[in-house]
Amino acid sequence: MIAGLALALGSALATNVAFLFKQRGAVLAPPVRARHPLRSAAGLFRSRWFSVGWAVALVAWGLHVGALASAPLSIVQAVLSGGLVFLAVLAERYFGFRLGRRQWVGVTVTAAGLAVIGITGGSHTSGLRQYSLAALIAVECGIFALGAVLIRVSMRGDLAPVAQGLLLGVASGVLFGVSDIALKYLTGALHGGLQGIVSEWTFTAVAASVLAFYASARGLQLAPGVTVIAFTSVAANLAAILGGILVFRDPIGIGAAGIAARAIAFALVIGGAVLMPAPVRAVRAPG
Repeated sequence: MIAGLALALGSALATNVAFLFKQRGAVLAPPVRARHPLRSAAGLFRSRWFSVGWAVALVAWGLHVGALASAPLSIVQAVLSGGLVFLAVLAERYFGFRLGRRQWVGVTVTAAGLAVIGITGGSHTSGLRQYSLAALIAVECGIFALGAVLIRVSMRGDLAPVAQGLLLGVASGVLFGVSDIALKYLTGALHGGLQGIVSEWTFTAVAASVLAFYASARGLQLAPGVTVIAFTSVAANLAAILGGILVFRDPIGIGAAGIAARAIAFALVIGGAVLMPAPVRAVRAPG
């Protein structure tokens, strides 16, 4: 468990560094177009900062997989939620963003709420012996469909660019959550040998990650970077925590106090997210 928490903490730090590098590169790259996915990807990777961010994201992904293999899904997401604080500090100190008091309050409140949601879930170890296949199918299909709908809605011409970017940030987050749930299943399947990795859930994780890649990049091009990253993180955490509860049977809470604390924490997450979308300025870096 301790090793899993340490890996999750490293993943949280690396993930937010990766997002900030990718944001710096995405705004300097050609616009991402749904009709030209290969051309869009090539344009993104021609940006030095985006390529560096993607490399760091691979390291974060490896740490995340290690954490999922060593600790319950909801506990890992609780640690990852602390990455919102990393995000705010790194964005201001090293990436030229200026966050107002409102954004700092929003980030802090949201991170605290997500942490409480994870911590109050209990300390049991979830695994394949404690998962529901029916719930896995329903949750993965439902969250994947939600991500696809959000992407489609973001393409409406009557929406402002910032609104489109925030919708894409949420869409990429829920799709990352789909991938996390599938990866949690796959880390358990690997205990039975390498053949366990060849399954429909591998395809689900890859498909969700690819869609999230494009949605995230386009969102970072359209809306303030810190806000998009924060929305992505919140959506990914909530989706994965929901998967932990419904699929891997992580407890809703320990006793009445734990359940009440989780309900309050969800309200904090929503309230903190409402505070975040405000003007956030950044200094453009040379590409």
